[in-house]
Amino acid sequence: MTMTAGWYLRRLSRMGPREVGGRAADVVRRRLWRSARPDCPSVTGARFTARLPARTIDSVPPDAAKRLVAEADRLMAGHATYFGVDRDDLADPDWCHDPKTGRRAPGGYAFDVPYRSEDAVGDIKQIWEPSRHQYLTVLAAAYAITGDERYAERVAAHLRSWWTANPPLRGVHWISGIELGIRLLSWVWIRRLLDGWQGAAGLFENNPVALNQIWHHQRWLAAFPSRGSSANNHVIAETAGQFAAACAFGWFPSSARWRAEALRSLERQLRGNTFRSGLNRELATEYHGLVLELGLAALAEADAARVPVPATIRLVLLRMTDALAAVVDNRLRPPRQGDADDGHGLVVDGAGTDRWGSLLATGDAVFGRLAWWPTVTGTDVRTPLLAALIEPYTTKVTARPASRPAHFADAGMTVLRGPGEIWCRCDGGPHGFLSIAAHAHADALSLEVRHDGVDVLADPGTYCYHGQPEWRRYFRSTLGHNTLELDGGDQSVSGGPFLWTRQARSRVLVVDTADEGVARWSAEHDGYQGSVHRRRVELTAESRELRVVDEVRGPGRAVRLAFHLGPEIVVDLVGNRAVLTWTRDGEDRSATLDLPGRLSWRARRGETDPPLGWYSAGFGRKEPSTTLVGSGFADGGQGFTTVLTFHG
Repeated sequence: MTMTAGWYLRRLSRMGPREVGGRAADVVRRRLWRSARPDCPSVTGARFTARLPARTIDSVPPDAAKRLVAEADRLMAGHATYFGVDRDDLADPDWCHDPKTGRRAPGGYAFDVPYRSEDAVGDIKQIWEPSRHQYLTVLAAAYAITGDERYAERVAAHLRSWWTANPPLRGVHWISGIELGIRLLSWVWIRRLLDGWQGAAGLFENNPVALNQIWHHQRWLAAFPSRGSSANNHVIAETAGQFAAACAFGWFPSSARWRAEALRSLERQLRGNTFRSGLNRELATEYHGLVLELGLAALAEADAARVPVPATIRLVLLRMTDALAAVVDNRLRPPRQGDADDGHGLVVDGAGTDRWGSLLATGDAVFGRLAWWPTVTGTDVRTPLLAALIEPYTTKVTARPASRPAHFADAGMTVLRGPGEIWCRCDGGPHGFLSIAAHAHADALSLEVRHDGVDVLADPGTYCYHGQPEWRRYFRSTLGHNTLELDGGDQSVSGGPFLWTRQARSRVLVVDTADEGVARWSAEHDGYQGSVHRRRVELTAESRELRVVDEVRGPGRAVRLAFHLGPEIVVDLVGNRAVLTWTRDGEDRSATLDLPGRLSWRARRGETDPPLGWYSAGFGRKEPSTTLVGSGFADGGQGFTTVLTFHG
């Protein structure tokens, strides 16, 4: 996917003068750096002191350690899965090869590489992901737990290979700041976890190549921060990685300055990226998880290095953790809202570890759980490691929710809960974050409904970013969500894969979750010029019934109302009644979906021209699922009523 002149003009229109000036300076600096690449200053007597406290590894639960070692052994055999692609090349990786397309990214000056073009480079996510070196943190953790030097030796071989193949400012791995930031964080933890290995110092602080790489990574991040309309989760990763390296690898003349600047930026950006309620402003749940992981990892480095941090950093991370505890369903699954690309801040666990349970477990260890928090039954490796470094939160001045919040007014998110573990997310919030709302979807007033953790009315997910524009458009579209489309258009206008040029404005009208018998929510948005879409939702406990009423206020217009069913749901549609069945833990479950009779209903599944009827469980993966689409006409202010009734 290459960017046209029109895209650049649309992108420029979303920037303010200060951002334009900063980006112009970046262009000049990149040209200067092409021919002026200074050497790393000489370093003598460097020592690594950011070690784990004694016996920390002993506190790792045995089952979590077993999963980790199994994953490490799979990696040692060369096997890994990235974004739905099974790979067997990790024993001796080609750092610029994309196994998905078979292409290899070109070398040369980093800022000349056309990384957005799949034809020229391949799938950039497939190339970048292994070079975050998070699989090496897994191998390093396996060494720390087992003492088996095979894991440490493999880590060392791969780092030396990467450093040789990717000298500073050469090639595709020196383009994006988020990649450099996460990679630095991985290196910090690799050095920490390999501390008992006799070759650790020779790999890092006594290795001129490693020192040169670490210095150039930090110099790059100090020079090219994400700016203005791009200052979303990327800038958190950049500052967290920069800060972590400046704390743990503080061996350079600029280390103190980098550390202070990164800490100031981290505090400012964490506040800017987070609503006061604790939800992430991108309204993309996986980025809530990524930012929380990065923030906790940065805090761990600060406390390990005895660097004082502003109280607001701990407060924001506390609020984010409480918000996560509030919105998950009974199986600890958070909403599937906005973009998701499977990004992680720190990986030291094996397959099968629950990411969200792990974050809540860490929150419990660091901040203390509240009485209404859900119970975490799983175990992980990361929690005892972080908890060993982070000072427990002891401030009692901060007011925390006395009961589980259901409505987050600033984020426009409401979670209705009913008997039988019925969970319903209602979206009446902002379109996205900053002027481009890069990771938003055109999903105003959409619903997401689960029963005992099973997606019944599902948010279909994300699937892809680059290279497949028709799929990117579908998974971000209004028709791709459980909401109402008018005249075949999206509520918000896309100007590119990470750019919205006009954004629907939503407002919540009614929230009433205090009544134990009936929970109510209502909201509207103005995304369709000349018309307003208003939606009312009622969840009645006694009848286990979810009633949805959609109204279009304005001129008569063509309507399509979509309900996306999760991949586990089997549907039998007759007329305007759909019988839904599925199995959970060996038990048969069912529900009835009575659809508006004024619309003509069809079940669509796995269609490709254009895409319709798909579910993406993770980035790069998709599978057919059933979407019920009702078509008709809205006139006279009459509403469309849908009733979902759970049985048994």
